[in-house]
Amino acid sequence: MGKQKRRAPAEETARPRTAEEFGDALLAAASETARGVRGAAGKRAHRLAPDFELPAEAAEGARRAGHLLIARACRSGWLPEDLDQAARRRVDDFARSFVLDTLAAYDGQRDDGAVRWWTASEPHLPQWTAKHILTPAEALTSVIEALGFLMTLPVLTPPGTATPDRPAHHVDEKKLSRVRALLAKAESSSFPEEAEALSAKAQELMTRYALDRVLVEAADAGPDVPASRRIWLDTPYADAKSLLVHVVATANRCRAVYDSRWDFVTVVGDEDDLDAVALLTTSLLVQATRAMIADPAGRDRAFRKSFLVSYATRIGERLDQAAAATIAKSADPDRLLPVLASHERAVESAFTKLFPEVVHKSVTVRSHEGWGAGREAADRARLGE
Repeated sequence: MGKQKRRAPAEETARPRTAEEFGDALLAAASETARGVRGAAGKRAHRLAPDFELPAEAAEGARRAGHLLIARACRSGWLPEDLDQAARRRVDDFARSFVLDTLAAYDGQRDDGAVRWWTASEPHLPQWTAKHILTPAEALTSVIEALGFLMTLPVLTPPGTATPDRPAHHVDEKKLSRVRALLAKAESSSFPEEAEALSAKAQELMTRYALDRVLVEAADAGPDVPASRRIWLDTPYADAKSLLVHVVATANRCRAVYDSRWDFVTVVGDEDDLDAVALLTTSLLVQATRAMIADPAGRDRAFRKSFLVSYATRIGERLDQAAAATIAKSADPDRLLPVLASHERAVESAFTKLFPEVVHKSVTVRSHEGWGAGREAADRARLGE
């Protein structure tokens, strides 16, 4: 038998030459990255820029690919703030920066962090590469990772809307400023009892304002259409933190559902009630985390997660009591109760249409000490009293 000749390995693909080919190559590499192929972004980037040069066609190809995927994300209900929050959790700072720049180029200059800082007369990618002091291969690696991230984004339910579908309620800025001031003091206080009393006062003000508002709006002829908002949660213990969002939402006449894939909670309710949920949740998360870390027993994950679950559970109980007490003290409870019941039905109907198949899951508690400490911290709050 004669010797078999060894075949030279065939090149996977020829190096792109046009902007369209570069765009297709970047999307193909991004697809591998989105599927979790390890090291795909770096390997592909070095093949696309082997001579440490960034071809002009590559810049245009990156712009086209980014525009395509950003447009798809926006059609799928992703708002700029959602894209930023998701990118911050899934990719590094370079890829996140490219996502925000691509968003700014797609939708113009915005007030939410996505700003066109580069010179419009020159391609974006070389300017972005120089700004971050990257080599061409490093820049394309980040571009591929950013595009791969955008490919993983699902269709959001409900889709995000930059403005409500109905005219926003007139917000009493004086009352809202007072609530913010109380919560800011609560967050900065080094005394747990003082912080929690300030939070209680803020909740009381928000509840009174909401009850006054629903009575005024009860005379309106038009139906009250609930809106929705996403609240993003940081790890660790995002599932335990989502329980706190849930109880605050319930106390403020809203419904909430947690998406564990992306660590955000969608809250459905009246626009002003959504404002109240966002304000109080943010403050309580800061205070709960501070109290949890300050506890000398809170060193392990089981304690801290149990602490947060217990804290949220007890806060929910106290908020429900506070809401009932505030309604009982209102000037016209007999008129208020039917209005609140109608509001609750509207929110429940909207929530069910958006999330017809919600799955209820429990959060496991593994530390008796953490549960007790969390409940004690929540008891000190005296929320609504």
